Amino acid sequence: MKKTFILLIAVAFCVSQCKAQLLSGKKRTFTHADTLRGSVGPDRIWWDVQRYDITFQPNYATKTIEGNNKITYKVVTQNHPNIMQIDLQEPMQIDSIYFNGTQKLTGIQRDNNAFFVSVPQQKINSNNTLTIYYHGTPREAVHAPWDGGFIWTKDSLGRPWMTVACQGLGASVWYPCKDYQGDEPDLGASLTTLVADTLTVVSNGRLVARKKLPHHLASYKWAVKNPINNYDIIPYIGKYKSIDTTYNGLKGKLSVTLWALDYDLKRMRSHCEPEIFKMLKALEYWYGPYPFYEDGYQLVEASHLGMEHQSAIAYGNHFKNGYLGRDLSHTGIGLKFDFIVVHESGHEWFGNSITSKDIADMWIHESFTNYCESLFVEYYWGKKEAQDYVYGIRQNIANDKPIIGQYGVNDEGSEDMYYKGANMINNIRHAINNDKAFRGLLHGICKTFYHQTVTSKQIEDYINHFTGIDFSRVFQQYLTTTQIPVLELYFSEDNQTIHYRYTNCVAGFNMPIILHDGNNEFKCNPSTQWQSKIVKTASIANMLNPIFIEGQYYLSCKMVHEN
Repeated sequence: MKKTFILLIAVAFCVSQCKAQLLSGKKRTFTHADTLRGSVGPDRIWWDVQRYDITFQPNYATKTIEGNNKITYKVVTQNHPNIMQIDLQEPMQIDSIYFNGTQKLTGIQRDNNAFFVSVPQQKINSNNTLTIYYHGTPREAVHAPWDGGFIWTKDSLGRPWMTVACQGLGASVWYPCKDYQGDEPDLGASLTTLVADTLTVVSNGRLVARKKLPHHLASYKWAVKNPINNYDIIPYIGKYKSIDTTYNGLKGKLSVTLWALDYDLKRMRSHCEPEIFKMLKALEYWYGPYPFYEDGYQLVEASHLGMEHQSAIAYGNHFKNGYLGRDLSHTGIGLKFDFIVVHESGHEWFGNSITSKDIADMWIHESFTNYCESLFVEYYWGKKEAQDYVYGIRQNIANDKPIIGQYGVNDEGSEDMYYKGANMINNIRHAINNDKAFRGLLHGICKTFYHQTVTSKQIEDYINHFTGIDFSRVFQQYLTTTQIPVLELYFSEDNQTIHYRYTNCVAGFNMPIILHDGNNEFKCNPSTQWQSKIVKTASIANMLNPIFIEGQYYLSCKMVHEN
């Protein structure tokens, strides 16, 4: 998630803005603050987060919060600076910090959204804690989840309804942390929320304790046992009621809980419960076991469209199929399922279990998850429908800038990581030409990088090694350029030989082309140099036309005249 979805109007706006910047010659300028946020500097690299234990209390009337976060960390270098970088975005304030529970630290300096805290010298491999007390008025979301922050709203009966959406913006918008995607709390996290006793709090994982407090307050403590992204730790506060059930999955019984506002409970049961079970069955088939059996699966009604909050998926699709009742593939196929249930839950595998270290590599999250929509379609309605779906979403590709962003400056790159990235994976699948092997590849990625933070190179290298095919130039082409490769073709005068090459592509581009029509198969390995192959039958010749080839591969294909 980050920004997990793109409203079509938002896409149009973003594309127009990007095009305007390109035409004017403007490029994004990165700041010192971007570097502090997006890089592993000397005051971050020496300590590894083990746990977050967060306690906070929101004030709905004043739109303020106060609380503390106990950060448990491990020292991972022998010699380290006696400084720790702690992130908390303006205008939030740190009140005090305690080392190992008792020693108050006084050397605290602020640099915009980062605090630099003087700490004692510590031994390598030692585990220590910082308890950080804080308060303030967190940035309020304007149009969540795209323009995120804390969400203070009301349900349809005028009752308080609160949550947070902060992917991309960062968890430090509402609590102090090491706000870097490459360092998750390895031993899990807890969130304790104090609210009016008339409200219910839902969060990640399992409810550990609910306590009655003086002054008509109650506290809810939720916890996860698994590593978790900072931006995934989220409270949902409102008039919630639950539906508890169980899914018999690949690792045994998985607890499934649906949370809805009290007046939406029946719609949650009738619409979402069947969709969840269908999703789990299909995605466990394609990707392997759901990654968080220990923490369970929850779908939580939210005031915004949705987000992939780990083990507590935000759901705001108004109990409709498609994307708010629309089909992003423009084929009609997208109206056969609830887009939010499938897409956001798909992030449990790619995004939550497997997380990119740098958000420049967010294609790992979004491309595989976008492609899971077509895999879901294929599981229930067949391969042709799935291919039509992935072809249809190409209409949403902007080719405005590269998918991989700038490293070390908290830059996500192009939103094409969704639709273009999914089509790149589809290209790779066609080139592998073995659906069993492709499914094995997906299972292998999910097993090999289970609960890890990774780089694009790690995923690329794994795919190359597993398949025995070097897709390096394919990744370079689709992830780092905006060029659509062109496959040029021409037949010999007697129509017995086909000539082919790639243009408008990176040097050495060599994506294999394998075509099927149900009875015949044609294979070739084009490069940027002309090659040729004998065409044995008219049926194969019929496949060698631009419309058929473009239907299978995301590229431009055209017939040219012999040089």
